[in-house]
Amino acid sequence: MAQELELSSFDLRYEGHRMKNAVVEERLLTSILQRGIEEPLEGVEVDGVPILLNGFKRYRCARKLRLPTVPYTSVGQNEVAGILSLLRTSNNRALSILEQAAFIDELHGIRELSVAQIAEELSRSKSWVSMRLGLIGEMSASIRGQLFSGAFPVYPYMYILRPLMRMNGVKLDELEQFVTAVSGHGLSVREIEQLAHGFFRGPESFRREILKGNLALPLKQLRQVPQDPDGCSEFERVLLGDLELTQKYMQRVMGKSQNSQRLKSRAFCAQAHLLTAGLLSRAPAFNHSIKQLHDRSGQA
Repeated sequence: MAQELELSSFDLRYEGHRMKNAVVEERLLTSILQRGIEEPLEGVEVDGVPILLNGFKRYRCARKLRLPTVPYTSVGQNEVAGILSLLRTSNNRALSILEQAAFIDELHGIRELSVAQIAEELSRSKSWVSMRLGLIGEMSASIRGQLFSGAFPVYPYMYILRPLMRMNGVKLDELEQFVTAVSGHGLSVREIEQLAHGFFRGPESFRREILKGNLALPLKQLRQVPQDPDGCSEFERVLLGDLELTQKYMQRVMGKSQNSQRLKSRAFCAQAHLLTAGLLSRAPAFNHSIKQLHDRSGQA
């Protein structure tokens, strides 16, 4: 049974577990102006204090409209039970995968429920729980803040940036730098994808412009690159592929060669000495060829 509660009485400790969306919230504000709050907010009562779990967008809209009270339904008197109840009905409540992950992390890390316990309570597999714990666990606090605040869209993080980190060896601090630099600019998914490829695979000058927040120039440069690969000849396409592979393996070799603790066997040292001698002998000619190609392509 819903009751009217004063807006100022709510404990908002779980607001950071729910994602903000300015566009959705603006539509909701208009709807509440016309019809009022039609669906009660939900939470748990602990020592007489209502702790909000569901309805943060409605709460913020009510605060903007200076409503003194809002409809509210209690789902119990225990936070763990309330969170589990919210997760069980997450499809109906439209919890995103990141919101599910945040609440599961709360249950596992703070409330000390095991993966098996959470899986059993939710009638899910342990892999379902573990995947969400891994998802939230690999984020830095800064990236999590940008995603949950709505400053950086979830789709490009999930399907553009995470694969770069998992498959291309991009480091977490580099990912954090990129997310921080482009957050809050209202960029499209396509623009973020273009900037990400330039940031992680392009020249250092490109990266510096993005880090300084000068996004217009890098985006302009990227728009000049034809989207249709058929604009290149077969010979050109092959060379572009070779350049991508060269850059990739240069990064891998530079990273791995610093790990002196794992590169100690006599067999490795003997072969590496011969190979590096060959590379060093070709380095001046290689650098000269690359510089010529860079200068020619820049003038085209």
